[in-house]
Amino acid sequence: MADRLTARETIALVADDFSELPPPPGQSAADGPLGWQGYDASRARAAERTGEQESVVCGTAHIEGTRALLIVFEFGFLGGSLGERTGDRIEAAYAHARAHRLPVVPLVATGGSRMQEGMLALTQLQRVARQSALTREAGLPQVAVLRDPTTGGGWATLGAGADVVLAMPGAQVGFAGSRVRPPDADPAAYTAEAQVAAGAADAVVRPEELRETLGLWLRLLMGSSAQEAPVPRALGAAAEPPAAGAGGTPNLPPTGWAAVQRARSPQRPRAEAYLDAYFTHRAALSGDRCGGTDGGMLCGFGEHDGRTVAYAAQTGTATRPAGYRTAARLIRLADRLGIPVLTLVDTPGAANDAEAERQGVGAAIADVFAAVAAARTPITTLLIGEGGSGGALALAAPGNTWATPDSYFSVIAPELAAAILKRPAGEVEATADQLRIRPQDLVELGVIRGVAD
Repeated sequence: MADRLTARETIALVADDFSELPPPPGQSAADGPLGWQGYDASRARAAERTGEQESVVCGTAHIEGTRALLIVFEFGFLGGSLGERTGDRIEAAYAHARAHRLPVVPLVATGGSRMQEGMLALTQLQRVARQSALTREAGLPQVAVLRDPTTGGGWATLGAGADVVLAMPGAQVGFAGSRVRPPDADPAAYTAEAQVAAGAADAVVRPEELRETLGLWLRLLMGSSAQEAPVPRALGAAAEPPAAGAGGTPNLPPTGWAAVQRARSPQRPRAEAYLDAYFTHRAALSGDRCGGTDGGMLCGFGEHDGRTVAYAAQTGTATRPAGYRTAARLIRLADRLGIPVLTLVDTPGAANDAEAERQGVGAAIADVFAAVAAARTPITTLLIGEGGSGGALALAAPGNTWATPDSYFSVIAPELAAAILKRPAGEVEATADQLRIRPQDLVELGVIRGVAD
């Protein structure tokens, strides 16, 4: 079990300063709306023990210089449970955030809805969800921090519903609290670490790093810009690559098969090298929010020349369904916040094993195509290695894709094309030429804008 910080200790941990919002007016009926005997006395004891009048403390703060709206749970007040007055405070806090254009940071530690208020407590989740939705529509980010414990409706709304989900080490996180799980349930599944592994949270952050991590995320997500993301300059890519043609970009592959060999070479730069050279700072998103992660798809936000750019980068492996869903999540979030997107294409193709089919690889690829097609924010693509069929094309921006000299893009791998055409292995290289997959071929065909060198 993680150490449990009070609301005020949590505020001191993350905030440079704090100004508490006044509680909205409202008075509970004696012993609450259900007339639950002893409820008033329980609240009075909780207030005396914690120094708080409700299970949340709301206010504005600066975190590493960025102003934000904090919703901080006090677990010592009736288990951080949500009641009507809790809902009033959270609703007022979200309204304040929208009015003042502030990102929202819920620091959650709750056991769920307050039993002494029955269904009226449970319906607070609908109020919270509505406020979160309005804030998303307003183009403001929400970055949640999961403390110990984060269970029930608090996890299913303020926690899991945030754009970015960070968690404290060892925190108990799960929809089912410890007292209501099946007796044979594996307790390891209800941890912050397990939720990150399952793609439901982005990262576990140590307490001493939380302020800096939150500050970076808030700075990146509030640093929106509708300008087109420049193509990476590093590792042989120019900001405005010239079109390749006769006597154009040097060092282009002489044949289709040479293009394939160069793209498959273990010596060529991979996505991590491009990202490290392009961004001064970056923060990673992880997980598809559907139970999966894919280490072969790197997604997140970074700082380039003082402005924020989102990125989705394939790393040369066959992309899993979770990777495509994570990329779609990234593109939609960037689009909502008005942040340009850079995609790096490098995959032999989508994963085609039986498990990938069971996980819905076709639907996942369709989701990325849809996200790219619907995006209003500029998307720029650099093909940095293999461009294998639709699994690569899904990430490519129509009309704004560039390629490096050590790359190729093909409707299908030359070996598979030869097999489908019932050609012998000796004709694979000739088939590669016929497919016209070299970077310079792609320019002449109008598939890409130019070759970066």
